[in-house]
Amino acid sequence: MSVKKTAQEWKAILSPLQFKVLREKGTERAFVGKYTDNYKKGVYNCAGCNSPLYTSESKFKTHCGWPSFFQAVPNAITLHEDNSLGMQRTEIVCTNCGGHLGHLFKNEGHSVPTGERHCINSISLNFEE
Repeated sequence: MSVKKTAQEWKAILSPLQFKVLREKGTERAFVGKYTDNYKKGVYNCAGCNSPLYTSESKFKTHCGWPSFFQAVPNAITLHEDNSLGMQRTEIVCTNCGGHLGHLFKNEGHSVPTGERHCINSISLNFEE
């Protein structure tokens, strides 16, 4: 991680919901995120540090309620085992700032080259055309 800030510094630059998701590992409600149905060409950057995370070429429709991608920009994300809420999942965080982005799911039957679905909170992203 190259971006290190205190909780107060993060609170000064993030909205309350962004802080809850990015810094406290929260989740925004399904089907409310502004990028869930965005299919314009561009790059999705971390809302915390503006590092490029995903490109529009890896975004696909899943109707799960959150933006879904089949691969990240190389070295942009870090994966962690997440056994919270009585489930076994893989958490996705921004490599640059450690912000929580969402979770990784594998082999759900989607027609994507990697067999992966990166289920990402819209509030964790900024989109750049």
